[in-house]
Amino acid sequence: MELQEIYGLMDRFAASGLTALEWEKAGERISLRRETAAAPAVTAAPAPAAREAEEKGEAVTAPLVGVFYAAPAPEEPPYVTPGAAVKKGDTLCLIEAMKMMSEVPAPADGVVEEILVQDGEAVGVGTPLFRIRRT
Repeated sequence: MELQEIYGLMDRFAASGLTALEWEKAGERISLRRETAAAPAVTAAPAPAAREAEEKGEAVTAPLVGVFYAAPAPEEPPYVTPGAAVKKGDTLCLIEAMKMMSEVPAPADGVVEEILVQDGEAVGVGTPLFRIRRT
């Protein structure tokens, strides 16, 4: 298989809803697999981490399922650190889902009190990401 054919297969796989794909052609075999994040369970009471974050400041939660990234690129500094002042709309982090990067904005002016997840960690809808004290 030519490299361009492999890239094309990878692109189609990424754009699909498939979690696994095996391809064989002329004795060459390619196997692609994707880990899926389970959808979070819906509960009436907030999770303990969310409850604790709310008690100590406003919790900023993940708007979608994906992977949390603190910085725009691995070699760059994080968007925010604990103690950083932020303005409403400032980018706090990125969440990657299906190779699409989504910015998570600050909901209000404030100070980042705590970052509640690790860089590269999988998050679900409603997972507390930051604790922000409004100013």
